[in-house]
Amino acid sequence: MERKILIEKREGRIRTYFLEDGEVVEIHSAPSDERNTEVCRLGDIYIGKVKNIVHNIGAAFIDIGNGVTCYLDIKNSEKAVFTHKSGKKPLCIGDELVVQISREAVKTKAPTVTGNISFPGRYAVLTHGNTRIGVSSKISKSLREEYKEKLCGYKNDCFGLIIRTNAKDVPLSEVMDEINCLKAEYESLKKTAPLRTCFSCLKSAPPSYISDLRNVYMEGMKEILVEDRELYTRIHDYFEREQKDKLQFLNLYDDPFYPMDKLYSTKTILERALKERVWLKTGGYLVIQPTEALTVIDVNSGKTVSKAGSEEGALKVNLEAAREAARQIRLRNLSGIILVDFINLSSEENTRRLLQEFRSCLGKDPIQTSLVDMTALGLVEITRKKVRKSLYEQEDFHLQDSGAEL
Repeated sequence: MERKILIEKREGRIRTYFLEDGEVVEIHSAPSDERNTEVCRLGDIYIGKVKNIVHNIGAAFIDIGNGVTCYLDIKNSEKAVFTHKSGKKPLCIGDELVVQISREAVKTKAPTVTGNISFPGRYAVLTHGNTRIGVSSKISKSLREEYKEKLCGYKNDCFGLIIRTNAKDVPLSEVMDEINCLKAEYESLKKTAPLRTCFSCLKSAPPSYISDLRNVYMEGMKEILVEDRELYTRIHDYFEREQKDKLQFLNLYDDPFYPMDKLYSTKTILERALKERVWLKTGGYLVIQPTEALTVIDVNSGKTVSKAGSEEGALKVNLEAAREAARQIRLRNLSGIILVDFINLSSEENTRRLLQEFRSCLGKDPIQTSLVDMTALGLVEITRKKVRKSLYEQEDFHLQDSGAEL
């Protein structure tokens, strides 16, 4: 697979486009002016103070300063690093503890924090509170077993390790070196946290476009093309410090007469990714509607004329819709609960074939995505891990601020 990344700065946004075999598969968007970004970013680590505890929902509300109150699942505080205790109970109002932003604020919902802090690297992630040693399922079985054997010496009661997919193409020694660096960073934070004042930011996550480049799969990478010179300089400096092997892929696109938007049609691609309706080649279409609780995708036969109304025609539209729905879920970064309403099929064999195709397409998503089941009403249930805001939420905030509408 051939991969390419495009990064452009336009309309007060930094947008990153991930291409696989010439097709845009992901779009990430963030404000270009860091002074106007949220007070806290995904991955930031703070010393917070317990403001309130609501036992009937198993939650605590943590003040991290600057008027920001975050939601904490009490179960995620059992192994937290406390810098000050106000009582003998496991968690008390007034306690000060180390927390990490695990989910960004979305509309009326506060940011979510966890006491199980993690330190992500390029090849591995160190996890405080979760002591399991795991290896990506996308790494071959023989290599997974080798990693598990080599990492036995790291087994302890404080932290665990997760070996990422990127580790499959590099020497074991390079992965072990990174693990040792993450371990040193973790131990340093635990040592210095009790000496810091409440609301201190112990670790600030890099801008999202940098995180995207740090975490991206490099297999088949051909080019990282940046249109803005200032952004290019920042990314070049980061690669120079952290990932020198990626410098060979980094290039500046500097053609004022034919901008990247024209060359790759990025504006058109973005607009389509924000539209409610997505047309299929068969003449059918999807209607994608995000709500507060879940996202609904409705499959319609639309302009389909060949064998219209037949079981074979419905299956053909559904199979294409399954492939396109999986693509749109990744492209738009939809997460949480997703319901897909396909065209009704009378044959159980055709239904099985549809679900098998859909499950296969969803399995290509680098973010954990599961097809749960089909309900009695014929709705297909999907869950997708939430890593960051959806593209709609990112761009919706931007458009609201500018007084425009989708």
